[in-house]
Amino acid sequence: MASISVESIDQLIASTGKELAKSDWLEITQSMVDNFADVTGDPQWIHIDKEKAVAESPFGGTVAHGFLTASLMVFFMNKSIEMPFSNMGVNYGFNKLRFTSPVLVGSRLRSCFTVKEVKKIENGVQIVWNVIMECEGQTKPVLVADWVTRRYQ
Repeated sequence: MASISVESIDQLIASTGKELAKSDWLEITQSMVDNFADVTGDPQWIHIDKEKAVAESPFGGTVAHGFLTASLMVFFMNKSIEMPFSNMGVNYGFNKLRFTSPVLVGSRLRSCFTVKEVKKIENGVQIVWNVIMECEGQTKPVLVADWVTRRYQ
């Protein structure tokens, strides 16, 4: 069950400028990274070869793909925020997306969602979320994004 339920467009609009939710932590496993490498055709050794990554990478171990990290925003959102006023949501893109720190396998991540902008569109709303993805034990975020989604009624 999500940590917050946004019952109406008006409630969402009233949340503009406020942190709406912070997700629970999720551990990034080697299996997740390996599966992502298989699906996307990106088997670069810094992601999948633990021995080589420990010996040769500046990160000291295998790291998650940036796009794996970005794709987890959907998971974190779905676990954190319900929007029963809407029957469907879609990704619309990014105004900004930065991978600000590597994500070592074994790290635990969570996302903080702030409503940056809400605009009414035909049959729904367009929302710009400021997303900060944190890594447990680190002060610097691993991802910063302005993520654009649409919710339809």
